Amino acid sequence: MRCALRRPEPLRPYDREVSEEPAHLSEAHARTLADYERHLVAERDLAPHTVRAYLGDIADLLDHAGRLGLHDPAALDLRGLRSWLARQQSMGLSRTTLARRATAARVFTAWLARTGRAAEDAGVALGSPKPHRTLPDVLRVDEARELIAASAARADDGTPVGVRDVALLELLYATGMRVGELCGLDVDDLDRDRDVVRVFGKGRKERTVPFGRPAARAVDRWLTDGRPGLARPGSGPALFLGARGARIDQRAVRTVVHRRLAEVPGAPDLGPHGLRHTAATHLLEGGADLRSVQELLGHASLATTQRYTHVTTDRLRRAYQQAHPRA
Repeated sequence: MRCALRRPEPLRPYDREVSEEPAHLSEAHARTLADYERHLVAERDLAPHTVRAYLGDIADLLDHAGRLGLHDPAALDLRGLRSWLARQQSMGLSRTTLARRATAARVFTAWLARTGRAAEDAGVALGSPKPHRTLPDVLRVDEARELIAASAARADDGTPVGVRDVALLELLYATGMRVGELCGLDVDDLDRDRDVVRVFGKGRKERTVPFGRPAARAVDRWLTDGRPGLARPGSGPALFLGARGARIDQRAVRTVVHRRLAEVPGAPDLGPHGLRHTAATHLLEGGADLRSVQELLGHASLATTQRYTHVTTDRLRRAYQQAHPRA
């Protein structure tokens, strides 16, 4: 027997008046926040920027709870959570931001209940605005080909940086990996016998991703002709190096992608994540099934991968409307 889903109640202010004076976290809240940080880092092994985002949201929540007079995490209730979201809604935050913060609150209250810091999970019934989901911009196949060709033309001078840029662009497009995953690669993560790369994704989850011959040739050239020119005694095992010989960082990779895409006429201004979207879209357009694409990209949920079917359908609809005489 199927149960009807209950519509989340609208956000309403908490009955108790909220102080507008600056408030510091109570000792109990500060101690809980420190414990939660250790949980995110040591147990969930989240990336540093993800930890900062979670802690920022929860610190704001606990500050708001303190203004309501709820100075102990065990006292945090559903009305307090709704009051916090309502306050942010009144500040004009986007639906996407509100949805993200509601998720952060639910994860936090579930942790409070699971660890015995609260008698029950106050956030289990917390609703949140449904964010507007927009389709990501992606490159056409010819634009992706031109991106690589333009980068390869620049690398003809044989400079280590130019050779590196071709290799990282080829690998990003070939595998659809995240920019953080690319920057974290070590040389021995490559298996050239099978043309696969070992990738550590979110939560340090490991997956093996294949890549094609063009990417393999570009990486081989980087390892033989490019990397030795940038490597220094402290370079370590990093696959891709910056101009000073250290492991390349995400900002440098983003700069490379934006600069090279600017040389492709008519191409949208995408970052590395745009190449990830592009890889997923082209895989699906080429006939790959959703489950395979999910595994390649390292998505925890198939629903995340399914958004790319909307991209391909949208592109198909545009092509139909442009080409069919009865469209």
